Amino acid sequence: MLIKIAKPSDLHESDVTPESIYLSRRRFMGGMAGLGAGLALSRRVHASDAYTDVPEGNAPPWLQEKISETEWRSVTPTDPDKDRIAPFDDASGYNNFFEFGTDKRDPARHAGSLQTQPWSVVVDGEVNNGGRIALEDLATPSQFEERIYRLRCVEAWSMVIPWLGIPLADIIRRAEPTSNAKYVRFETLVDPEQMRGQRSSFSIIEWPYVEGLRMDEAMHPLTILALGMYGRELPNQNGAPLRLVVPWKYGFKSIKSIVRISLVEEQPLNSWQQIAADEYGFYANVNPEVDHPRWSQATERRLPNSLFNTNTIDTLMFNGYADEVAELYAGMDLRKHY
Repeated sequence: MLIKIAKPSDLHESDVTPESIYLSRRRFMGGMAGLGAGLALSRRVHASDAYTDVPEGNAPPWLQEKISETEWRSVTPTDPDKDRIAPFDDASGYNNFFEFGTDKRDPARHAGSLQTQPWSVVVDGEVNNGGRIALEDLATPSQFEERIYRLRCVEAWSMVIPWLGIPLADIIRRAEPTSNAKYVRFETLVDPEQMRGQRSSFSIIEWPYVEGLRMDEAMHPLTILALGMYGRELPNQNGAPLRLVVPWKYGFKSIKSIVRISLVEEQPLNSWQQIAADEYGFYANVNPEVDHPRWSQATERRLPNSLFNTNTIDTLMFNGYADEVAELYAGMDLRKHY
């Protein structure tokens, strides 16, 4: 078991409701295990005040059991006024999921049509142990963990969200990658009957939505596959039943409703990179020094905000996770490899 000294990027323990209140609502067990590189974690069960109005959800029994066994981690930023966890209604009601429409409220309005049970994921490519795997069989061998991360959209808004999930590295190791595996390519579900945005004549995305990571990024301890948030299963509009979360990259990298994970030799061409390569690069690392061609990336709107308080804050390099991930890009020109 590794206990790491907190870094400035870590989210620590202020801003939580009393443990007894949370445990009276859900009998979740606590604990701690080392993540490897660079996370300071608490041994106690915690919950943010953002959890108090979270609906119970409708997770299948196997997922309810895994959530009940989650190793709960409460992390807060060095500035809790800026990095307070977003209320569930904001995190579940305002997001991009173009499979259901282009308005920020469209996913919450329309994603109820998505059937997430049963679900399976194809693991293929440069692997020795691939195939079509039921989500239950993909997820249950791993310990569920809570990770409270900053989410920074390329559109210059952000939230702080508590995710439940498993390390992507677990899936990759079990797939037994060959020596040719240099990247990980992801695909989302294609089903225009369930996903109204995919049948829109105005869509500029060539479905399926595709994303990718370099192998060392995918294996990094901060990179997770999320199956839940706010102590419950993922809502459909947030990428149910399985989404990627890479907290030091812009949000469009965190592909939703994943149905395929492929280990490949060549760098994938991601969907937004295919649409506008001069605006959306492969790496998409949060970088306040490299502006989007049409707006600055130096600041962001931390949600929730209001007409009277825009809640504008400075954007941090690698979204505040530089101590953990900067070494992945040592020697790279981050203006060229944006």
